[in-house]
Amino acid sequence: MDGAASIAAVIFDLDGTLLDTERATGGILDEFLARYGKSVDASKEEKRLGMMHEQAAAAIVQDYGLPMTAEEYSKAIMPLYQERWPLAKALLGVNRLIGHLRKHGIPLALASNSIRKHIELKISHNQGWAQSFSVILGGDDVNHGKPFPDIYLEAAKRLGVNTSNCLVIEDSPVGVKAAKTAGAKVVAVPSLQGQDECYYIADYMLHSLLEFQPELWDLPAFDDWVQSALPIELLFVRGLVGELVSHDGVTQVNVTADTGSYESVPDQVCGVFLGWAKLELHGMYKVIVNMGWDTSRGVAKRVMIPRLIGHVEGATNDRLDLFLTGYIRKTHNWDLKVSEEDLKIGGAALDLPLFSPPQLQHPFNL
Repeated sequence: MDGAASIAAVIFDLDGTLLDTERATGGILDEFLARYGKSVDASKEEKRLGMMHEQAAAAIVQDYGLPMTAEEYSKAIMPLYQERWPLAKALLGVNRLIGHLRKHGIPLALASNSIRKHIELKISHNQGWAQSFSVILGGDDVNHGKPFPDIYLEAAKRLGVNTSNCLVIEDSPVGVKAAKTAGAKVVAVPSLQGQDECYYIADYMLHSLLEFQPELWDLPAFDDWVQSALPIELLFVRGLVGELVSHDGVTQVNVTADTGSYESVPDQVCGVFLGWAKLELHGMYKVIVNMGWDTSRGVAKRVMIPRLIGHVEGATNDRLDLFLTGYIRKTHNWDLKVSEEDLKIGGAALDLPLFSPPQLQHPFNL
């Protein structure tokens, strides 16, 4: 990529970029506002994505007319968030990327609008993270948080690298703006789905860190693909109900109901995946799933298109759980079809022990 040959360090944001904190803490604000007869305005909360806590607290008190000061609000709600932070999991592809860059000696920094002690608490639950970053900065370490460039200028300074030689990975528009103003190259992995226009100033945009290609930035390429498929941490999708239509050795699943399965899947999980489908009535099948977002109606809606490898005899409807063990490719322009090439790659990969059925990888009761 033009101008990327001089990348000497990588700086990460934390919440929504490395950690799925939004999913872990989801519902806290709703519950808090309900005490005062208020409900969350999603459009207002989206605009607060990535803001400093003090700024967000003041805006929330004002926007919802809460009978308290911003300081009183923070004191009341912060313990609720702290209780949930240990539940925040690394987003898909994060540990792979951190481990890869660290193995190749690429200096790493963490720069978040959270205050330092909160950052340290959040990353303490992820093995090896504290040792992976030679620089960790919080919003309280600089005069101005994002969208001002201070935190990225300071991170580069402490790394001993010019900001123009830094690659920043961000999920929020305010973070992208801060990094670009600092003079860094920026890869955006949006937390706001269906709002790509908010990230237009980024140098590159992904919809999952599994799409990240280090070689585009003259960084060492990954070498962990196996027969055109990438092993991933086991990803669960439970409680789908669908109509099964078999043709030419493949069974299309037309999802007709979802009993909460999407809630376990981070918004930044998109692409074509391979794995295993456990049908309630018909047993276990190899499955290829294209997972993305439908934005055709102006509101982003999670969509999954599963195709079973094999003919399901006499099936019309069934309930299924998905256990995804590998990744094939990104979704192109939200085209959610599963191609014949996807089926070929997935079918071959799923014959390997590396992508084996989950009961062989983990001794839990399916």
